[in-house]
Amino acid sequence: MSNFKIRTETIKPAKILDYFVETNEDRKIIEQLKSDTPIVLVGSRGVGKSFLLRVAETELKKDIGNSKIVPVYISFTEGSVLQLTDEHDFYQWMLAKMCSAFLRSLKKLGISMPVSLLGGKPEDEEETYLTKLIGEFEQTWKDNSKVIDSGDLPTIDDFKDTVEDICEEADIESVNFFIDEAAHILRPAQQRQFFNLYRDINSPYINCNAAIYPGVTSFGNNFQPSHDATFLYLERDVSSAGYVEYMRSIVEKQADSNLLGKIAKNMGNFSILTYAANGNPRALLKTLTQAASISSRDVNTTIKSFYKSDIWEEHTLLSNKYSGFTEFIDWGRNFVEDYILPDTKEKNDTYIPEGKKSTRFFWIHRDAPEAVKKALNLLCYTGIISLHTEAVKATQSRVGTRYSVNFGCLLSLENIPVSTGLPIVKNTAIKRMTEYGESHVAYNSLNPIVTDFDDSVINNALNDQLSKSVDFLDLPSWLIESLKSIELTQIKDVLDATESRIQQAYYVGKVRSRYIKNEATSAVFEYLSG
Repeated sequence: MSNFKIRTETIKPAKILDYFVETNEDRKIIEQLKSDTPIVLVGSRGVGKSFLLRVAETELKKDIGNSKIVPVYISFTEGSVLQLTDEHDFYQWMLAKMCSAFLRSLKKLGISMPVSLLGGKPEDEEETYLTKLIGEFEQTWKDNSKVIDSGDLPTIDDFKDTVEDICEEADIESVNFFIDEAAHILRPAQQRQFFNLYRDINSPYINCNAAIYPGVTSFGNNFQPSHDATFLYLERDVSSAGYVEYMRSIVEKQADSNLLGKIAKNMGNFSILTYAANGNPRALLKTLTQAASISSRDVNTTIKSFYKSDIWEEHTLLSNKYSGFTEFIDWGRNFVEDYILPDTKEKNDTYIPEGKKSTRFFWIHRDAPEAVKKALNLLCYTGIISLHTEAVKATQSRVGTRYSVNFGCLLSLENIPVSTGLPIVKNTAIKRMTEYGESHVAYNSLNPIVTDFDDSVINNALNDQLSKSVDFLDLPSWLIESLKSIELTQIKDVLDATESRIQQAYYVGKVRSRYIKNEATSAVFEYLSG
C-alpha cells in the first residue's frame, strides 16, 4: 500500500517541488506570493495552502541570483500551546520567531549579516538568544507563572530599519515572509495580535504573506482587509476541465505501481472518489487508503463511511476541545444533516430524471441570526460547506449569501455513488440554490449561552486537550502503538518527548525516531490548533 504524505509539514522543503502538480490557478497564486503585494491566502484544511507557500519559498530560493528576494517561511503552529498571561507576549513571540527565521534563511542562502539584528550581539549569540527566548514562550503550556524577559528583542520599527540596512548592504531587493498557521481557529486575541503585526511589519523591504482559514478569523480594529492585503481564496473547481487528471497527478507523485495500475483499470470509480474529495487533496489521499482496490464496492463503502462519519469527526472534535462552542458546532451539523443535505438530494432526485440541472448550493438570508452565521463559519472552516458568493439576490430580490455543500457529503447519500454520482457532479447549476430565509424554523433551536467566540472559553481548554489520549491524533495505528509502547499515552507526553526517548521503542533508531517525532508533533499541533 502507498504510504502517502498528507501534510506539507512532513515533506522536506528540498523535496517540495517533487510533489508539486501545477495548475493555472496555483501558478497565479504562487506568482502573487512571490511578488511585492501582501497576500492573505484563505482556504479550509487540506486544500494546499501550506504547500503553495512552500513552493513559492523554494522557487524564490532557486532564483535568488536574479530576483534578489530572500524568502522566509515560518509556521506559527506552536501558538496553539502558548499560555501567556500578557497578551502582548504573543506579539513578542511572533517577532522573535520572525527574527530567528530571518537569520536562519540568510545563513542557508550564504548571505552574511552586515549589521546586527539585536543591538550589537554577535550573530551566534543572536541565534542562541532567540532560540532560548522562543523556547521559554513555547514551554508556557507547562508553567505560565514564569516572567519571560524579551527586552533584547528589537522593536518592530528597529526590526524594519535593520532589515532595510541588511538589504541595502547585501544587495537584496526585499524579504518575503511566508507565515503558515497564522491565525489559530477560535483564538481571537492571537488573531488580532497577528494582524496588528502583519500590518506593522510590511514595508518597501518587507512583504508579509499569510495563510488562514475561512470564516473564523478576527482581524481586529487596526487591520483593514480591503486595504492592508490582497485576499486570495484557494478552492479547486470540481467542474473544471482537467480536474480529475489534476487530482490523479497528485496521487501519481506518491502512489506505488500497484495502486497506479488499479486506478488505470478503474478510472470511473477513481473519478467519483476525486469528485467526492471536493478539490481537497488530503481528503482524496485519505479515502484512497480506505479504497485501495478502487473497486466499485470499496469506493461506494468509502464514500459513505468517510463523508457520513470521518469528515464530521474533525467538526465534532471542535466541540470536544472547546465546550463553550458546542451549541454552534452541534447546531451546524444538525442543520446540514437535517435540512441542507436532504433538501438538496430531494431536488436532485427530481431534477436529474427530468433532464434538469442539479444543485449543491443553498442561500442564507442576510438578516438570519448572527449565531447562525457563526455556526456556518465553523462549517466553512472544516470544509463541510464553502462560502460561494456574498450579496446574492434570491426570490423577490431578497439579498443573502450563497454557499455550496461538500460534494462528498452529497454523494454519500446515494445508494450507489459510483453509478449515480456523475450526473449530480456534471450538471450542477448555481441558480438552483435552496433558499433559507431570515426566520427559518431551524434557527429557533440555536440559542447559545456563549454568544461570541471569546478567548475566555479557549484559555481553559488547553490543559484538557493535552491530557487526552494519543488516540485522538491523526496518525497511523502503528505509530500510535509505538508511542504507547513507551508510555507516551497522552498528547502532552508526545509534545514533551525527545528523540532519545522515542528511541526506547522497539526497533526504533536515530533516523526512525526523528521521523516519528516529526510526524507525531505535526499531528499534535494540527489537533491543538483546531
